Amino acid sequence: MIQYQIETNLSVEEFTEVLINSTLGERRPIDEPDRIAKMLEHGNLIITARDNGKLVGVSRSLTDFAFCTYLSDLAVDDKYQKQGIGKELVRLTKKEAPKAKLILLAAPKAVNYYPKIGMKQWEHCYVLDNINDLI
Repeated sequence: MIQYQIETNLSVEEFTEVLINSTLGERRPIDEPDRIAKMLEHGNLIITARDNGKLVGVSRSLTDFAFCTYLSDLAVDDKYQKQGIGKELVRLTKKEAPKAKLILLAAPKAVNYYPKIGMKQWEHCYVLDNINDLI
């Protein structure tokens, strides 16, 4: 049985492992533990899914709990996908800040997942990766 909880002290090692096992590691700095540590330190809403203590899913968000919640990482171990774990992590994230709009950027492999769980696509999103690109 999968157990869900808010975590305030998730280790870099566990988080990195679930990122790798979910394929989200392809787009995260998994070879930079100091950067992963900063991601965990400044994510102010982290909800985990565990199977007998083993981390199998995580939702890492930045939120003001009133207006917006940016769900930065939604990772579920490949072996545990298609069991509703991701959807439950999203639900629990939204439940913690019910009045805040939940926002995320879908990983390319997950673009088709979010509409299936009831999320609406928003076409007006912009990203700036490099400050030198700012005109």
